[in-house]
Amino acid sequence: MRELERIWDDHVAAALVRRDVGASMADMTAEPSVRHLPTKAGATGRAAMERFYAEELFPCLPADLAITRISRTVDRFRIADETTVSFTHDRELPWLLPGIAPTHRPAEIVAIAVVSFQRGKINTLRVLWDHATLTAQLGLSSQPTGAGPARPHDGRTDPGAASVAAS
Repeated sequence: MRELERIWDDHVAAALVRRDVGASMADMTAEPSVRHLPTKAGATGRAAMERFYAEELFPCLPADLAITRISRTVDRFRIADETTVSFTHDRELPWLLPGIAPTHRPAEIVAIAVVSFQRGKINTLRVLWDHATLTAQLGLSSQPTGAGPARPHDGRTDPGAASVAAS
């Protein structure tokens, strides 16, 4: 299971820090898929996923994107990471907020990534975030959610948690 964690952590660093398509795809199956919910952005198949990363995701990552792990659950076939994601909405984010111009406001939300593996390679990646809180923080929601910045319920993060900040 530690090997799965290493593979996933390498993928996150390659994708969100270095924004390196080749390194991001290195530990994926022949037919991987990624889906960002609730927007349903993503791709299925190696060529489509490479295009999604190179054309839709990596160029559209906020400059100050920071991810901090709250918790991680691992079994022999999957990882579930709960993270806090913070950024300034400094550009269009079609994979996160399709059709919304930059608000230049800060946001901090909780996201869940569920990653499944097949024979030691990433097969599927599903990412879900608190869309209502995100839109409220960016001033895009007309209905108040009562939610402020996302925080773990007890104010503590997982002692083994890692923080990834994009450069």
